[in-house]
Amino acid sequence: MLRPAVSQILKNNESYYSLVLAVAKRARQLSEDTINGKITLDEKPVNRAIKEFARGEYKIIEDPSLGH
Repeated sequence: MLRPAVSQILKNNESYYSLVLAVAKRARQLSEDTINGKITLDEKPVNRAIKEFARGEYKIIEDPSLGH
């Protein structure tokens, strides 16, 4: 499967930077779950995180107090 385009993932003026941070955070969670034996991965954590955001399983929530 080809990676989804950023434009397919970002909605409502969400920033590319926010997407990168969210994917990195989710990838770290997946890595920790793998290390702790909670899940097994058949792909790299970053690839799975990107796919989860593309499918809408996770959403970007920006903090309005940060002035984005």
